[in-house]
Amino acid sequence: MIERTVEELTPIIGTRPACRAVGASVATIYRRRRPPEPRTPKPRPTPARALSAPERQEVLDVLHSERFVDVAPEETYATLLDEGTYLCSTRTMYRILAAHHGGVRDRRNQLTHPPYAKPELLAERPNELWSWDISKLKGPAKWTWFYLYVILDVFSRFIVGWAVQYRETAQLAKALIEQATDQQQITPKILTLHADRGSPMRARPVAFLLADLGITKTHSRPYTSADNPYSESNFKTLKYRPAFPARFDDIEHARTHCRGFVSWYNHEHRHSGIGLMTPAAVHYGQAQRLHAARARVLETAFARNPERFVHKAPTPPELPTAAWINKPSDTKEVVH
Repeated sequence: MIERTVEELTPIIGTRPACRAVGASVATIYRRRRPPEPRTPKPRPTPARALSAPERQEVLDVLHSERFVDVAPEETYATLLDEGTYLCSTRTMYRILAAHHGGVRDRRNQLTHPPYAKPELLAERPNELWSWDISKLKGPAKWTWFYLYVILDVFSRFIVGWAVQYRETAQLAKALIEQATDQQQITPKILTLHADRGSPMRARPVAFLLADLGITKTHSRPYTSADNPYSESNFKTLKYRPAFPARFDDIEHARTHCRGFVSWYNHEHRHSGIGLMTPAAVHYGQAQRLHAARARVLETAFARNPERFVHKAPTPPELPTAAWINKPSDTKEVVH
């Protein structure tokens, strides 16, 4: 915009007065009128002592040979010296490899994994999307552990299944999932079960069970804890409570503690992500009634002392309408 104004004023008052009038740099205006021609770098002359093309090819053939393809240039150089052969310095070997398709990296064809898609999952009601994971609990001695399995409903945050076991196995996970789906009366083609990529989560017994039950399974990307945020948050709530012990005396101690936590979490904990309702209230359809009761209490408080509410009448926190795992950036819905 400034440049266009300068160009319009230049025929009338000149370039420098026009620049002073609009606060533009004179040097910038002149430079943009006559941009410098791009410089073409001069080719570097080949030194007289450089290897010839046949000699460079010989070095490359040796480095790519079956014998030396997995060997570093330094080791190749030393091995050839021990055999009475000198081709070039190690630095020259690196330069030749770098000039031929990045050969300073692994010279064999490497197995590559396909890119993992970011899971984008939506729950708009209970028992539509579950998340599950396994967390370690410290045992009575160093290097001893118990394993806490937790299945969580993403929409309501309700813990639908849990267990504390000695081991982390697919058979134990299968039994817990089967029990939870039976208790929640899950019908086929409704539920999605999300987990990370631990071995029990990807095991065949679990996959076969989910296929039999008509449950869709999804997985997080490798080493991406943000792809399973609800389970991670649940474990953090457990382990950051003041009553959580540094170690458990035995497995019964761990089970007793987790039983109390699950009861508190499901039926007493007012969760900020679901309108400060308890997970049980949202999961079993009581949230609307409680929300209306909260609104009546606030209306009474406002009618009694309206001057205490400066901006507007108070309202209770809104109830959730949806819960996302990796909400797409172009999604319009408002998620509470």
